[in-house]
Parts: sequence; structure tokens; C-alpha cells
Amino acid sequence: MERRVVVTGLGAITPLGSTVEDFWNGIKTGTCGIDLIQKFDTTDFKVKIGAEVKGFDPEQYMTKKDVKRNDPFAVYGLAAAVQAFEDSGMDMEQEDASRVGVIVGSGIGGLLTMQEQVIRMHDRGPNRVSPLFIPMTISNMAAGNIAIRLGAKGICENIVTACATGTNCIGSAFHNIKHGYLDACITGGAEASISEIGVAGFTNLTALSENEDPKDACKPFDKERDGFVMGDGAGILILEELEHAKARGAKIYGEVVGYGATGDAYHMTAPAPDGSGAAKAMEIAMEEAGIQPEQVAYINAHGTSTHANDAGETAAIKLAFGEAAKTVAISSTKSMTGHLLGAAGAIESIVCIKALEEGFLPPTINYKHPDEECDLDYIPNEGREAVEAEYALSNSLGFGGHNGVLCFKKWSE
Repeated sequence: MERRVVVTGLGAITPLGSTVEDFWNGIKTGTCGIDLIQKFDTTDFKVKIGAEVKGFDPEQYMTKKDVKRNDPFAVYGLAAAVQAFEDSGMDMEQEDASRVGVIVGSGIGGLLTMQEQVIRMHDRGPNRVSPLFIPMTISNMAAGNIAIRLGAKGICENIVTACATGTNCIGSAFHNIKHGYLDACITGGAEASISEIGVAGFTNLTALSENEDPKDACKPFDKERDGFVMGDGAGILILEELEHAKARGAKIYGEVVGYGATGDAYHMTAPAPDGSGAAKAMEIAMEEAGIQPEQVAYINAHGTSTHANDAGETAAIKLAFGEAAKTVAISSTKSMTGHLLGAAGAIESIVCIKALEEGFLPPTINYKHPDEECDLDYIPNEGREAVEAEYALSNSLGFGGHNGVLCFKKWSE
């Protein structure tokens, strides 16, 4: 018997704020969280901007020792998980811990730690490499630390699919609950790859915007877009089986009703130009939800602000939605948050859930020059009320051709 899956807790550490409330308020008001990079000296770098986490105090969530023993991606993930778990009101002592899972991923893992320790080995020799180098670097440590901290003893996994990581993690959590393997799951993504090596690598891949104006650099679907902006942070959701949530009187934010995942089998970094892989993932998600394209009120697009992604995703929406592509409202909130890579799908899922809960669809900011290749409704510059909105899709498209799509439903009995 298939079971309904609802969202009962949310946690977010983002460039727009380190609580869900601050993050969502920033999204609604069209605030740009991108600025000049402060983490390191960018003098010799072509790219000097990023969407860094600001005003975050990790010791609200863990000890100083925990902070030192973990890479920032795992610190962000653990903080967001503590937020979400507390928000859910779940008490692990009242749960069968083996039925509560953790599926939290990171696209890159401890990149800053890797950079620091390679330099240390080069400068000071192999004996000076930190004994914590490996556990701080491997990308499953966000999931592992969350499970340890919260006492979750069910499935504990780290799905890594580049920019689709957070979405694939949430999709897997949804299916594990729907099909009876778990009663609840802590799920999402975490990333902290704004570092010298991270920025240099993406710059030399010609993936990043070299625009020197932080507030104008990320412009998804705009004709003058020239690359994405890196972002850091984490998003965590608590998913639960409906009756399990109701039995403990949980607040319900929304429902997960569909998940589609496909591969382009096309190119290492570029999406399939015809959008066929992403379109199929959207179709699978809508089919599982039991809905038609006309019923989808909003799509949170992957919308990275690269030429290939935005054109390919527009083609994908047209392919999956047919005539309904002309009327569905679409936005890329990366215009405000930058691209959080493995955490992008997680914070964008929170956007979809809050959008349906409040009946407000967020904008794509910095949209000034329409592109004939991108000719759909991208909610330009200002959000809009949509109290009747019932279904939303969240798209994530990763390097390697990984496509993940989640379908969310406004909560109703």
C-alpha cells in the first residue's frame, strides 16, 4: 500500500539568511544575496563575486569543537537539520529510531578542507596533514553527523549527483517513506564550495559570470546572461508518512506527491539542447502525482543563468507541458541566492513549499532583456499572489546529465 508523504519541518542556512523565515522573506521581497567574496583575496581572480552565507553563528547549533572538526558544508547541513528537526516537533525518544532515516547529500563535499590540507602537505610535509582530513572531506559526513546528533538509525545515505543532489536526496526520501521503508526522513543538501580552488575551477570551466556587479550578475533567462554565481548553504526538510505525522499532532507545511529522475546520456557538463531528459523527469513527476500539466501553477526552474541551461530548460518545459507551457508561472530563485550546487534543490524545495502554503510565487530578479530562446513566463522582477496555486514543480539539472524533479502539493486533507 502506497502512503502519503508530508513535510513537517524546514531548516535553511542561506545567502539570504540563516533561518527559514529570513530566507523566505528575502525570496519574497526579491532581495539579492550575492556580493563581493569575503572568504579570500580575489585580487588575482577573474570572478570576485559569490553568494556567501552571512551572519551565521554555528555555535547556536553545535559546540565550538564540532565546528572545528567539520568542514563548513557539514556545519551548514547540521545546523539546518537541527532547525528542521526542532521545527517538526519530533521527539526521537518517542520514535522507532530505525524507522527514521537521513538522506542528505553534498555535490562536492569538503572542498575547502581539501584545499587547505593539500597546501599544508606541500608546504610542511605529509606528517602535518590533519588526522581529521578524511572525515572532514568526504561528502557523506553531513548525513553521518546529522544521524549521530539526532539519533536517527534508519537508512543513512548521501546521494551525489552534482547540482541535482538535494532534489535526488529528497526524492529518495519520499519514495522510502511512500513505499514503507521509513516513517520519517531528514533530507536535503549542503554545500560550501566558495573557495580559491572552487572559484578557479568553475571560472576556468567558463561556467561562472564574470560580471563585476554582484547585484546584476545572476540573470536567469535574460538575453545578456553570462554564467552562474556560486552560493553556499544548506536546506533540510523533515518528511513523514501522513498518519505518523497526524498521530503526533505535527504541523504540516505541504505534501510531496511526485518525483522524476532521468539521465541525459549526452555530455559531461552541457545539458541536452532539446531538453528531452529534463522533460521526461517532469513528466514522470507529474505522472506519479496523478496530475496534468495544466494543474501545475508554478515551476521553480533550475535556471542557472548560463546560456545552455536556460535555453535547454525552456525547451524541456515546452516539451513536457505542451500548450500549458505558455501559461505556467516559472521563476529562478538562483537570481537571489546564487547556485548552491548540491544544496540548490533543497532550498528551492523550501521555496516551492512556502509558495504553495502562502499563495505567493517568487520572482526572477534582474530580468531586463527578453531572449527569443527563452519566451515563457519567468515572473520578471516582482513576485505575484497566487492563492489558488495547488501544485508546484522544482527542477534540478546536474553536471553529468542528472535530472531531478519534485512535485509538491498544497496541504489539504
